[in-house]
Amino acid sequence: MDDVLHERVREIIESVPAGTVATYGDIAALAGAPSPRMVGAILAEDGHDLPWHRILRANGTPAPHLVHDQLERLRAEGVLADGQRVDLRKYRWRPDGDEDPGEEGLF
Repeated sequence: MDDVLHERVREIIESVPAGTVATYGDIAALAGAPSPRMVGAILAEDGHDLPWHRILRANGTPAPHLVHDQLERLRAEGVLADGQRVDLRKYRWRPDGDEDPGEEGLF
């Protein structure tokens, strides 16, 4: 993996503000990464110091092995889930200021 892309992904994740969430796909699109899975890999190997809990799957849910901790951290920031799903229309980070990018993603 390209070091520049790796750092770009980290910078974008770091910029997701408290009280909002983004999807792996959102981060990949903003960083120019080839896939959301690459974002997940970067978080898994080098994301301990990032607000990893603000990054969700495309359907607004955390990965199953993170669900309790992730939803607890989000709740502490004011992001409320309905069951295990966060409403992306309400809480999705919009770095470009768009009012509603829709459920498909930022782009």
